Amino acid sequence: MTVLAVVEHDRGTMTSASLGVLTAARNLAKQMNTKFEALTIGANADRLSETVANFGATTVHQAHNAMLTDFGPEAWGESIAQVVRKISPSVVIGTGTERGHEIIAQAAARLDLPAAMNCSEFDKDFNGTQPLKVVRTRWGGSLLEEAQVDAPIKLVTLANHVVEPQEELASSPATISTVDVQLDESVAQSFVQDRVERVAGVTLATSPVVVSGGRGVGSAEAFAPLEELASLLNGVVGCSRAVTNNGWRNHTDQVGQTGTRIAPDIYIACGISGAIQHWVGAMASKNILAINTDAQANIVTKAGYAVIGDLHKVVPAISAEIRRRQNK
Repeated sequence: MTVLAVVEHDRGTMTSASLGVLTAARNLAKQMNTKFEALTIGANADRLSETVANFGATTVHQAHNAMLTDFGPEAWGESIAQVVRKISPSVVIGTGTERGHEIIAQAAARLDLPAAMNCSEFDKDFNGTQPLKVVRTRWGGSLLEEAQVDAPIKLVTLANHVVEPQEELASSPATISTVDVQLDESVAQSFVQDRVERVAGVTLATSPVVVSGGRGVGSAEAFAPLEELASLLNGVVGCSRAVTNNGWRNHTDQVGQTGTRIAPDIYIACGISGAIQHWVGAMASKNILAINTDAQANIVTKAGYAVIGDLHKVVPAISAEIRRRQNK
């Protein structure tokens, strides 16, 4: 009886979501009084072994095949399925990302097992012998569903930002197990063909400060004060779907269910109503300041702090005060 964490990485660079999965898998294994193991897949996966071991995994399974040089959902899903058949874990936990959902779904289909996605809680009384009760977000984050996974092997994904990553060394070094998975052309339906490298620097997903604008900003040009405020705070600018629909900013700046999910220390929402799909992307923010003329706007009621006023006056005033303090 084991808990298996599926590690998501990009050519040997582990994703932040995987750190939460490793922590959750270790915590669940402790609760079950059993072992916690991890699975890495593909090229450069060996680079991850030390990090995985630092989270307490007793065994790191490394899936290898010439077809795993880069990400492919079918190939990764089949690799997970083969490892699961080999070690028969009680629970398999993947990341709550687009890739994580896809490969766990692929594995579940191949294993003819159910899978529960976007889980935020696991049953604190689960011992491995009964169905696994979970809480997961549904309908774009507008409700929480209590469900249970009733299968010999429980496949789940962990919602992003719900578990704080915490390292914890195991009592002995992790065992490295190389698994030569058998893959054929049928699992090469989708694969990474080319890559466009991003410009180095902080991104919307990683910035500790995000200043976002919504329909209330009014135009593409009117984002200039938000850009200035973000620059003063060493942050980045985001936006709502209404803004991208109007062509004021690129989709890469969009915060929300169909954009980027963020978890900054400070999120400043300017002229944003706070529709469900936007809230799903911003709800993990540690502190939220809403600037809006409508005191009843959804984002205002959910924010920890709010300024009821015209963003075109409030944002420049905040920037002016920051500059004044910086010049002291």
